[in-house]
Amino acid sequence: MDFIRIYSIFLGCVAAALIVYLLSRRKKNTADDIERERRQLLDRVGRITDGNVLDVQESYTEVGTGKDPLFHELLIYQYEIAGVEYHCSQDVTRLRQWINLHSCRVGLLTSVKYDPQNPGNSMVISERWNGLRS
Repeated sequence: MDFIRIYSIFLGCVAAALIVYLLSRRKKNTADDIERERRQLLDRVGRITDGNVLDVQESYTEVGTGKDPLFHELLIYQYEIAGVEYHCSQDVTRLRQWINLHSCRVGLLTSVKYDPQNPGNSMVISERWNGLRS
């Protein structure tokens, strides 16, 4: 009877150690990974509506001493769903090869892809879709 108890406690400890090991080795999602997954979701389930580009902002963020500053490009746009007007921005820093932000101007018509379950979740451009009009 004591051997069964000892073996069950030993197997429980081994299982707990294995779970902790597997959880610690799991890859952590970076902010870029989370944003890419959001764009992929909108590519799959998004609906399209009309919108307008309001502004393109470029900014530098200081990271710390001795490190290069982070460069960000934001595309600010607006659109309307069911009488509600949304003002949003999208970080397009990683998508620069698909668009020319210098051709974006205030009032430029654009297509916006949004999540029908959460209309505030939207995008103007992704790796597979571009709503900017020339």
